[in-house]
Amino acid sequence: MARNIFKGLGIALVTPFTSDGAVDYTALKRLITYQLDNGADFFCILATTGETPTLTKEEKQAIKEIVVDMAGNKVPILMGCGGNNTAEVVNELQTNDFTGIDGVLSVCPYYNKPSQEGLYQHFRTIAASTSLPIVLYNVPGRTGVNMKAETTLRLAHDCNNIVGIKEAAGSLEQVDEIIKNKPDKFDVISGDDALTFPMIACGAAGVISVIGNALPKEFSRMIRLEMNGEIESARKIHHKFTDLFNLLFVDGNPAGVKAMLHEMGMIENVLRLPLVPTRLTTMQRISECLKFRL
Repeated sequence: MARNIFKGLGIALVTPFTSDGAVDYTALKRLITYQLDNGADFFCILATTGETPTLTKEEKQAIKEIVVDMAGNKVPILMGCGGNNTAEVVNELQTNDFTGIDGVLSVCPYYNKPSQEGLYQHFRTIAASTSLPIVLYNVPGRTGVNMKAETTLRLAHDCNNIVGIKEAAGSLEQVDEIIKNKPDKFDVISGDDALTFPMIACGAAGVISVIGNALPKEFSRMIRLEMNGEIESARKIHHKFTDLFNLLFVDGNPAGVKAMLHEMGMIENVLRLPLVPTRLTTMQRISECLKFRL
């Protein structure tokens, strides 16, 4: 039976682009080194924050190979593989190159708005098609449907290789219900930077973080302090992050964190359509918040 190995600070890795819109592989390598040197416990690649729907098959493969080469012998790597066509997700799992990948992150089907039974059958079918550990991803703000705790728990108990869920429904009550009734091999992982502190207090195993791209040292310190029982010290860091949490998402993700990384001199502030950079006013506020750098 597979167990969750994706714990602590996970980086929801951005995809840097050059000024002309090409993937900036030099900046990507710089980011990976920076994050490894400053507390990253695992990477989550080719998912939402990586602007994956805008990448070509060749770009995805190149990004995957770079991350595996640089980080594969140091930390676990989780790779996005999901969609709203169950048969196509199964095909990807059976035909794509997962060499060096330790697990897959699979998002709830979007747009179709399936029932809870549909969600269960979708993920059960996916789990049966691969031996890789699977982390479910519940993000109703993007998919249009919330996977209820009872469905998550049903999958956790019935499928040996479903080892966790990235929860981004924004409900601590739902998180608490899952953690209370889950099997030992299964973990909840925060999918919301702003709720990571209270979710870990409930028993979450870590976070797949957006802000960790830019401030891995500070955010990983908060997580480690809290997990070591140093709650007050962790809370102080959490409260220092509050303004940045809001700014990260006010103009959409990953626009906020890309603006932050650009302000830090790490990447160009470029996104691929239909996403666009943050507004100038947001950029200025991010710059002001970064001055204290915790």
